[in-house]
Formats: sequence, C-alpha cells, structure tokens
Amino acid sequence: MATAAIFSSLRRRRSPSLEAFLAPVDLTDVALVQTLATISNDLVSKFSDKCFNFQRKNARSLIRKIEVFLVLLDYLKDSSSTLPSTALLCFKELYLLLYRSKILLHYCAKSSKLWLLLQNHSISGHFHDLNQEISTLLDVFPLKDVVELSDDVREQVELLQRQARRSRLFIDKNDDSLRIRFFNFLDVFEKGEVPNSEELRSFFVGSLGIRDAKSCRVEVEFLEEQIVNHEGDVEPTVSVLNGFVALTRYCRFLLFGFEEDEVGLGFGCLRRPRKGLITQEIADTFITVPKDFCCPISLDLMRDPVIISTGQTYERSSIARWMEEGHCNCPKTGQMLVHNRLVPNRALRSLIMQWCIAHGVTLDPPETMDVSTEGFAAAAPTRAALEANRATAAILIQQLANGPEGGMTVAAREIRLLAKTGKENRAFIAEAGAIPHLRKLLLSVNPVAQENSVTAMLNLSIYDKNKSRIMDEEGCLGSIVEVLRFGHTTEARENAAATLFSLSAVHDYKKRIADEGGAVEALAGLLRDGTPRGKKDAVTALFNLSTHTDNCVRMIEAGAVTALVGALGNEGVAEEAAGALALIVRQPVGAEAVGKEEIAVAGLIAMMRCGTPRGKENAVAALLELCRSGGTAATERVVKSPMLAGLLQTLLFTGTKRARRKAASLARVFQRCENAALHFGGLGVGYAFASNSAAANRDSSFAGDVSVPMSISVPVL
Repeated sequence: MATAAIFSSLRRRRSPSLEAFLAPVDLTDVALVQTLATISNDLVSKFSDKCFNFQRKNARSLIRKIEVFLVLLDYLKDSSSTLPSTALLCFKELYLLLYRSKILLHYCAKSSKLWLLLQNHSISGHFHDLNQEISTLLDVFPLKDVVELSDDVREQVELLQRQARRSRLFIDKNDDSLRIRFFNFLDVFEKGEVPNSEELRSFFVGSLGIRDAKSCRVEVEFLEEQIVNHEGDVEPTVSVLNGFVALTRYCRFLLFGFEEDEVGLGFGCLRRPRKGLITQEIADTFITVPKDFCCPISLDLMRDPVIISTGQTYERSSIARWMEEGHCNCPKTGQMLVHNRLVPNRALRSLIMQWCIAHGVTLDPPETMDVSTEGFAAAAPTRAALEANRATAAILIQQLANGPEGGMTVAAREIRLLAKTGKENRAFIAEAGAIPHLRKLLLSVNPVAQENSVTAMLNLSIYDKNKSRIMDEEGCLGSIVEVLRFGHTTEARENAAATLFSLSAVHDYKKRIADEGGAVEALAGLLRDGTPRGKKDAVTALFNLSTHTDNCVRMIEAGAVTALVGALGNEGVAEEAAGALALIVRQPVGAEAVGKEEIAVAGLIAMMRCGTPRGKENAVAALLELCRSGGTAATERVVKSPMLAGLLQTLLFTGTKRARRKAASLARVFQRCENAALHFGGLGVGYAFASNSAAANRDSSFAGDVSVPMSISVPVL
C-alpha cells in the first residue's frame, strides 16, 4: 500500500526526492518519444475505464490531458523531423510528470476509501499541482517550432494549453460531505455517546460500499499503517487517526459480526514490473534496486529501515537478529554500539515505497512492525478513541461469553490487538470481565484460539492492576502454566513464559508462580531448547523468580540452575542467566548447586572476558558470591582460574561502577588466597576463606546490584 507521505514528499519537493531515481536514461530523440508514448498509452488504457470511488472528476480530467499528450506523441514518433532542444527538455519533464500521474492515479484507485475521504483536500491539491505543472510545460513547449505537425493535433494541444491555464483547485462537494459525516461520527464518541447504528450502516455500507468484515478489516489496517508512517505535518493528527481506527473497528463488529476473515499474508514478495508499461531498456534499468535501499546485512530491499547508534541504516529484523546473537558492534563500520535503540528511518522508507510504486514492485508491510512504539504510543488517545474502543470491547467480550468457537477465536484475536496499546484499553477490557473468558480459551484445542488468548492475557498483564485480577482468577495461573508446558504452538508457549515474567514483577506472586506445578521446569526447558525469543522470555522469568529467596530450593530441584549455567554460553541470554545465578549463589544451598556444575566457573570467567558490560558485571558478582557462600572448595575453583587475575585487573579499570566494586572485592579474596598459599601451603585457601567473612562484606541488598534490562515484548500480529 502507498502512504500519504509519498504525495506529501512529491508535493513539497523534499530532498532527496523520488525524481533522483526516475531520471530518464540517456535515450535518443526517437527513443524518448517512443518511451513517452508507451507510458502514456499504458496510463490511458489502465485508468480510463477504472472506477474511482473518490476524486472521479480530478482523475478523469488528468487522464484526458494524458490522452492529448498521447495523440501528440503518437504523431511525433512516426515523424522523421528533428525536435528542437527545448522540446526535448519539455519531454524529459513530461517523463517525470507521467510517473507522478501514475502514482497518484494508482493511489486513488487502490487506497483505503476512508483514507481517501480524510485526505480529500490534500489529494485534490496534488491533482491541482499536476495541472499547474502541465500548464507550465505547455507554455514552454515550442509548439510553433515543431514542423510537420498536423492542424488537428496542433489544435488539440493548443486547446489543452488554454484549459490548463484556466484550471482551478476542484474539491468534490459530495466527497467532502462524506468526509464531514465521518468526522461527525467521531464527535459523537467524543461526547461520550454512541452513534446510531443505522446511520453507521448507511454510511459504511450504503455510501462507501464496505459490505463485509474483510473489507472493513482492510480499512482498519490501512489506517493503522498511516499512523505508523505518519509525518508530523500530515493531517489528520495521530490522535485523530487513532479515533478513526477505533471507530472503524467498532463498526466492523457492530455491522458485520464475527465472520472469519483470516487471510494468508506473504511478506517480502517482490514482483517484476508488468510488461508493456515501459520499454524493456528502461525496465531493465529500473529493476536494479538502488544500493541505498538494500540492507547491508541481508542485501535485500528494506521494508522497515532503522538507524542504529553509529548512524548506519539496516532492515529492522536483520539488525535485531544481529544484536540478539550478542554482537555489540556495527556490522558495517565495526564501531561499538553506544546503545541498542532502533530509530525508524521514515524518510528512507518513504523513498523506498515511492520507488516501489513507480516500478510496479509489491512491497508488503514488515513482519513485525512495532506499531505500539512507533505509532499508537506517539500520541495520547482522545476520548473518542477510548469510548469507541470501550464499545468495541463490550461487543468482543459478549462474543467471548456466548459466541461459537469461531467467533470466540476472532474475539480473542481482537482483544489481543486492542490490549496491545494503551493502559486505558487494558484497564477497561479487564474491568469489563474479559479475563475469565480468556482463561477458558487457554485450554482450547484450537491452536489459534489458544495463542490469541494467552497473548491477550500477556498484553493485559502489562497493566499493573490487571496482574492481581489474573492471579486472583481461579485456575488462571495454572492454565497459563499449562500453555507453557503443552501449548499447541511455539508462540503460545513463549507468550505464556512472557506472561509469567510480567506477573512475577510483583514480589508477592513470585513464590506462587514458582510453586505452581511444572512452572519452573517448563521455563528451564524453554531456556534449554527454545527459540532465541523463547530463551529470552524464559531467562527473564527465571531471573524474576530468583529474586525471591524462598524460591532457591525449588529452582534447584526443577533443574533451573543447570539450565541457567548452560545458558552462559548463549550470547543472547548469558547476561540475564549470570544475573540469576548471582542471586541464587547468595544462599549456601544455591552456591553448592552451582558449584557442582562443572562448567559454571568457566562460563562465568568467559563472560568476564567477552561479555557485555552488564554481563561482566553480573559474572563477577556471581563469582564473588560463590566464594562467599560456596565454601573452601568453590573458592579454590574460582581463584585457581588461570585468567582471573588479569580479568579482574581489566575490569577494575574498564568495568561499570558496580562491576569495579565487585571486582575489587573478588580481588581481595584472590589476594588473600595468594598470600595464604605462600604462608600456609595447602591450607591457604581455607585460611583466606575464613578471614573473608561473608557476613562482614556482603552488600545489604544484592538484588539491586544485579543489572538485567527488563522488557516485555508484545507481539504484533
């Protein structure tokens, strides 16, 4: 789908502009005229019989102008006369005007009906801009110097010239009245009322021709895409667009019920331009994707370009995978990353979409467009949006309570999406009674229903007050754990783990979660054998559980310690695993369990050597606590590590503040052991350990010294 930014960019002539990628190749006079005739003929044949829902008069007027150009070009391509240099310059400008006309006509023919209504004035302005530029081109065109031009062709061009000079901005009154009606519906919600259902049906079905759930869903998705790609000076604002999305979603269920409208979506499908659009010579030139549009990692055309801290741009999924694998440097420059934030490169994305439309390349939306952070959260919701969402939630929850299985599945999916953004949405969905009905769906034999319900539960749990509602719902925690253990899909199991992590943010719930049968075992299994995202969800949940001292024995019995030690070798989760181990080894029973793991000390030492700054901090903290709580044998294993002295020295100079403090404490243990070895021979380590009283040196609140970044990933599907 095209975006509003395309036309705003073309109209304001921003730099860089799409025209930089549309400049005609170096053709002879005859080839240029033939090419323009081919393009004009394609435009006329493609759009002359097209039924435009809106902008009908403007579109027809533009097509008629192109038809006159086609008459002129057809005559000239069969002529043997040489064209004046001024005429060639005009034809090169016409080349760009035709492509801009193609983009605008395609946009009006294929775009969302509601979006075309909202942009009625702006798009009318784009048509007027093209008319003005056509008028300027005809004023400059040396019609008198073109010999052998027949009188009838000359008369048609002169008539077009006079008409273009007289053209004025045209805004269709019927289209504008529909736009005003659309705004009026939003005003009703803004007043805290609900619009009349028959008026809504008349507007959506009668006036707009939106007659089924699928068409309505397409309208919602298109409006949501405009929010993601919104530019600050494009009207309406994001807050108002959110209101229209909420209104349209409400109408989707009010008017069309819960028809199953799922469709398979294929992402990243690139299609070559259709034959006959332009000459093969130019087609071959255009099918080469500009280098700046390709991701340096995947070398594919970028769908969701983002900027990292070094200023380089990558495809979001590619650079995110690079970072998840533990890399801390820029793939292109090798520079270390100051932070891991990904900033959307909207200017480049707009150019890429313009290029795709100009060349007939289909570019579907990215697989994981994070609309919650890029668009919806960019502006506070209006009252209209909240009231429309509240009305939608009431319909959805009624369907969850009394609908058939297919309807409940659709309702769970929509609640999942509605709860994805905004604490207000999460609050009134839970207040309306969604949680008990979602709990029943958690154990559904339908994989789609189960996945949607557990993800909806995850999204609702992000709001703190909903955590108690979920935990207080009888059987809800057990059902979430059941999905974690035996979920039908990988995503369902991963989202169940993420839900446990979210719920465990409340200290009083950590013990209940750990004591729930199979919960810790399932998290440990996911950490061992899950996908990268599943491992991340599992390790963060285990870290939260490890902050409760009463969970230590349970985690040891469930095999969580073994899984955490094994995770030290996985760059994507090593940091959190070391943090959890640093908490577990504070207790003697935990230190004993970690000490029995053969690779534990070696894994922590390896993290001190090549981990992230937080990873090194957590690793040295875990080793220090292992010495304090693990007894003589554990201390001896740590201090006898061949690289420990050098790593401690490096950390004392380059580590974080906490890492330097922990490294200094561990260095004192190491020094005492070395001195004791000189004076007391084989009794050295035991002597040093006895002199290093854990009670005297341990920080009063160690959990605060373990640094693990905590975030909940809300899927966007």
